[in-house]
Order: sequence, then structure tokens, then C-alpha cells
Amino acid sequence: MSPRTVPFALLVLTLAAGCGEEFSPGEARFGVDLLVDKAVAADLSAFQLAVLPNGKERNCTEIQKQCLSLQVKANELLILRDGQGTQGRVLRFPVNLTGSGVTSQDVAIEVPVGRDYALVIEGLSQDNPPRLLGSSCNYLPEVNASRNDPILAAPMTLLSVDCNPTIGG
Repeated sequence: MSPRTVPFALLVLTLAAGCGEEFSPGEARFGVDLLVDKAVAADLSAFQLAVLPNGKERNCTEIQKQCLSLQVKANELLILRDGQGTQGRVLRFPVNLTGSGVTSQDVAIEVPVGRDYALVIEGLSQDNPPRLLGSSCNYLPEVNASRNDPILAAPMTLLSVDCNPTIGG
């Protein structure tokens, strides 16, 4: 199977700054609303989120063709934090989908304030070790400490690549 865009596996990134708990100075909180078709959800175990600097230099189409773990070194990724204070270069969120038909899951991440980033969201399979089920790569031109415009994430590209997408934090 060749990579293809799957509209029903759409991932949507929306702003949640100003909501929820306090966050550290120099970081902006984003809410990520993950929308997934129930048929695809059966194979998912987790979503893995990572942010790369120098987003304009990245080719999102190429990034989505294989595991990010094969394309970058862990120390290239920005340090992120989730809503519970867990910190790492990669944040994983176990699948906890709600709804029927198209299901959703809300997660929150804190991203360092800055410019020119690429957000990569990977869907991990339930296999051990996990396989990459799909990837979404999105340009973040600017992340402000105050108000940020909502960002609509690119549709997830479904893959048939046999690679382990996990990246050590």
C-alpha cells in the first residue's frame, strides 16, 4: 500500500492557551484535538507528538513517509511538557477516544515560545514493538507566550512502513 491521505483520520490542532492550569514562562500551551475514524482507532495504541526547530527547512511530505525516529536524532527535538508536567522531547498519549463514528481525544502540550517549528504527530500501533500507522506534519510559523491563532493540522497519512516509531525522551 502506498502512502495516502485519509480524510477520516484527521488530526486537528486547536489553541487552548489561557485555559486550564498554569504553565511555565517561555512556553505556550496548545490543545490538540485528535479526531479519528472508529475503524482506524481499533489499531491505535498511542499518539506520539514531537516538535522540530527550523520548520521551513523540513519537507513535511517526506517526513510523513517513514518514522520520524529514522529521520532525526532525539536531541534535535524541542523539549515539550504535557498537562501533568511530564517533560520530554517526545510526548506519548495513550489512546483514550470518546464518541461514536468519528471519535476524538483531547490532549494538551506546552511548546517553547519561538518561530519556525514543525509539529509531527504519529499514530502508533498496538504491536510490540509498535509500528507507525500514520503521520501528520504541520508547520508552526510562530508560537507566542500570549494568544496564538488556531492551527488546523494536516490529515494523517496512512503508511505501510515497517519501522518502530518510538523515540526516547
